[in-house]
Amino acid sequence: MSTTNGSPAPATPVVAAWLRADLRCPVTGGELVDAVGPDGEPRLDSPQAGLSFPVRDGVPILLAHEASPLA
Repeated sequence: MSTTNGSPAPATPVVAAWLRADLRCPVTGGELVDAVGPDGEPRLDSPQAGLSFPVRDGVPILLAHEASPLA
């Protein structure tokens, strides 16, 4: 299985589903989806913004300046 950006989907959710449902992209306000970065680290992707936000120690870092472009 893969995410919308073509990277493999994580085996377990990056963030609990009940929490992720309330989280939104800080740039667009759109939905965030679980993903895995090229380095194997968990991420939350915003397809609408074309950005990927890191998750560090289980904490989503939803700051625009911390995001990287989706490949």
